[in-house]
Amino acid sequence: MKKVPKFKSEAEERRFWQTHDSSEYIDWSDAEEVVLPKLKPSTKTISLRLPESMVDELKLLANKKDVPYQSLLKVFLSERIDKELHQAGISA
Repeated sequence: MKKVPKFKSEAEERRFWQTHDSSEYIDWSDAEEVVLPKLKPSTKTISLRLPESMVDELKLLANKKDVPYQSLLKVFLSERIDKELHQAGISA
């Protein structure tokens, strides 16, 4: 195994791991799976233009399910992305 270098910053470390195979530095056979239940994924704000009628229908559905419409939209997008990736034979 190669020795992991010392990094001056998180950004430097991030650049290193983007261009290097960690299996040359870490014996992953000793790794244990860890569940982090309170870890929230990073989010990115985007601007999305939708027809007003679509937003109204989404709000109607969300109201019936008693959830915020933006949360329901995320669920719909996630389900469709999973379906498309599965059909394309891509694992996420």
